Amino acid sequence: MGTDRATGSLLFISFLDLKMKNQQLMLPELAHTQIQLFIKREDQIHPYISGNKFRKLIYNLLEAKANKYKTLVTFGGAFSNHIEATAVAGKQSGFKTIGVIRGDELGADMEKTLTTNATLQLAHKNGMQFVFVSREEYGKKHKRAFIEKLENSFGAFYLIRKEVQINWQ
Repeated sequence: MGTDRATGSLLFISFLDLKMKNQQLMLPELAHTQIQLFIKREDQIHPYISGNKFRKLIYNLLEAKANKYKTLVTFGGAFSNHIEATAVAGKQSGFKTIGVIRGDELGADMEKTLTTNATLQLAHKNGMQFVFVSREEYGKKHKRAFIEKLENSFGAFYLIRKEVQINWQ
């Protein structure tokens, strides 16, 4: 992966910078043929940012950096690999990260939550700030009013859309 020489922070420049390995699969069905089968080991890109998580984050990070955002906001559940990957990628790329977490009961006792939840513990150790919301409120995350409330609390941020486009109606 590329390194920004000016800041020393990790940047996800392109797939060309990655050192992904190809692994040959030896299948009995192919033993007597001329066919060789290989898979690209994208699961080995990074311990927390690999495969589809890498693909989901790379262009968001590049766009956020190009537009000079300093903060990333994303959504997820308490055991979301996406939350974990965003926290790690954000820290390594020089961003502040905020995770909007489904389940407001988790915010009632942060010490207990961080002790019993390895995903949120890792995200927290990588600097992610949490906003715990009720499941009902989480269902409104695609509404303009919900996003504006976050903007009022945290200022300008780059929103990483995990699954669907935002409906601004």
